[in-house]
Amino acid sequence: MTARAGAGPLHRLVVLRHAKSARPEGVADHDRPLAPRGRRDAPAAGRALAEADCLPDLALCSTALRARQTWELASTQWGTPPPVRYDPGLYAAGVPGLLAAVREVPAEVETLLLVGHNPGLEQLVLELAGDGLDDTLDRLRAKFPTSAVAVLSWHGPGWRSLTPGAALLTGFMVPRGTKP
Repeated sequence: MTARAGAGPLHRLVVLRHAKSARPEGVADHDRPLAPRGRRDAPAAGRALAEADCLPDLALCSTALRARQTWELASTQWGTPPPVRYDPGLYAAGVPGLLAAVREVPAEVETLLLVGHNPGLEQLVLELAGDGLDDTLDRLRAKFPTSAVAVLSWHGPGWRSLTPGAALLTGFMVPRGTKP
């Protein structure tokens, strides 16, 4: 269990793994588009974030096509999407690279959405979560599939102060769209 809440305002890091991608022959990994299932699941992820009142103030998104398409489809589910920064460093990033990108976010951003890839995203969430509500940590450890959303909450003066174990995993969901 997390020892105590830190000082400072509440921040939320919302981590969204890109939706299911296609594997077209001859297409570089970075340029792989979403599969039909991914095109259904990405908007479902956007709706789930809206229903959970987890709309971000800013989004950081990998430059990989499948991540950009996930962002675009998810964010169309909101009235006014927040600004997005496409960061090539998020593609294939591990925990140090992901955490470095998060720590560069201005302190006034209270809810940050990070759209990227596994295994880095799953490892980041597990590194930052000192504890989780209900069975969220157990479910996340079992599987962090495409379109999975993890919500980490923590108190601190800004993103630079986010440290391993400091956050509480307050939400974990795997939104799925319905087949036509």
